[in-house]
Amino acid sequence: MCNPAEHRRRSIRLRGYDYSQAGAYFVTICTQNRECLFGTIADGKMVLNPLGEIAAVCWNAIPVHFRDVELDEYVVMPNHIHGIIVILDRADYRRGTACRAPTMERFGRPLSGSLATIVRSFKSAATKRINEWRCTPGAVVWQRNYYEHIIRNEREWDAIREYIYLNPTQWDQDIENPERKT
Repeated sequence: MCNPAEHRRRSIRLRGYDYSQAGAYFVTICTQNRECLFGTIADGKMVLNPLGEIAAVCWNAIPVHFRDVELDEYVVMPNHIHGIIVILDRADYRRGTACRAPTMERFGRPLSGSLATIVRSFKSAATKRINEWRCTPGAVVWQRNYYEHIIRNEREWDAIREYIYLNPTQWDQDIENPERKT
């Protein structure tokens, strides 16, 4: 597998792929203009400020709002979040009901439980709370889109977990770091 950061730069949604189906997805969500809003890195560890705490609380609340979702490894960085979102097989808890046929999300028509809907919900909740805290109603917090990668096997999953876990120790070389030493 390639470096997850390198893959992120190339990641494009797969045409025709049902992003509401069960699976594990590596996502990166960046702040608008890569502004460092969430804290700092000190001694290779992320030190969250109040806005970073808000982002973490909203991230951890995703399964409360999406009962078919579990969260795996994640990290809030100064200007982005890396995380693994796991969409569970809906048949596991819908005994006696047929699973719906896969449907594609189209512009303006969100698909309930899709990766895009989960990310959109997180960004909306975090934006609302961050703007309330900063007294900046309507301010843009996040970039319009996000990066995603479908995790295809255990080896990839383990490599991505390690990348996320070690990300704060690599901040000096991180492509998202506006003060990166090239």
